[in-house]
Formats: sequence, C-alpha cells, structure tokens
Amino acid sequence: MPQLWFFMSIAFSFVAWGMVTAQYIWPELRLQKRADALRPLLMLHSFRFIGLAFLVPGVVSPDVPSAFAHSAAYGDIIAAILAELALISLPGGAGVVVTWIFSLWGSADIVNAFHLANRAGLLPGQLGATYFLPTLVVPLLLITHGLGFRILLQHQNVPAAQESRRLE
Repeated sequence: MPQLWFFMSIAFSFVAWGMVTAQYIWPELRLQKRADALRPLLMLHSFRFIGLAFLVPGVVSPDVPSAFAHSAAYGDIIAAILAELALISLPGGAGVVVTWIFSLWGSADIVNAFHLANRAGLLPGQLGATYFLPTLVVPLLLITHGLGFRILLQHQNVPAAQESRRLE
C-alpha cells in the first residue's frame, strides 16, 4: 500500500505542477525570446545539486540501493553544472548548445533514476527525507524539461507566441 500512496503523490504532483505551468509559467515564457525564456528554467535546474542528499547517511535509509543513490546524486550534480554553464553562456550559440546538452542529459537522468529505483525495488520509506524529491520536485523538473525543449525548438529571437502564429 505505501507504493500506491507514493505513486499517487507523484501523479498528483504532475497534475498540480501542470496546472501551475499552464496558468502561470508558460503564458509568461511564451512571450519571451528564446534565451530569456530559458533562463528561469535553467535557474530552477541549477538547484539539482540537492540530489546529493541521496548520498547522505541519515537523510536516506542505509538500505537505499547504492546503484540508485549514486546514479541519481551524480546525475543531478552533472545536470546542475550543465544548467549553470548554459546560464553563463546564453544568449550566444554556445549557450544554446549547452542548453540542448543539459536538456538531453537532465531529462535522461530523471528517466534513468525512475528506472533504477524500480529495478532495485526501492521502497518509498528508504528515501527518508528525500521523499519530497520524486513526489514534489521531479514532476516540476520533467515539466520544465518539456518546456525547455519546446523553447529550444523555436527560432532564436522569436517568442513562442509569435512562432505559433507563423506556423498557422
């Protein structure tokens, strides 16, 4: 039964963050040029260093599968570094390239963490204080990755709102 509550928490988080994104985040970002729209998303992801908490004894259970903990922690710190490098290099072409690398790495890292957790039989109670990461933070990160890909695919200096009108 704890697994059910865990997955329900994740599902509700996706719904809640989806509503926040649709109502507040996307309406603002779609009006901005690509580099300006990417900055707040990259700033959010620069906090992914918090994934290092999976390696802190007492924060997670000593029984947390080490393959999951190490992959999630190191994958997150790499994502945070890539997000910060992208922030530093925007709005230039190098910034766009680094943002693509970050976006591909960061989203793959999250999918991989879910896969490893499932394969290792991770139980919600083993997450300890990091329980909030997959139930609150990860859904937001995945949604913002989706927004990031949408923004990256638009023309450089054309806001997404104008891009949509050009395609019609």
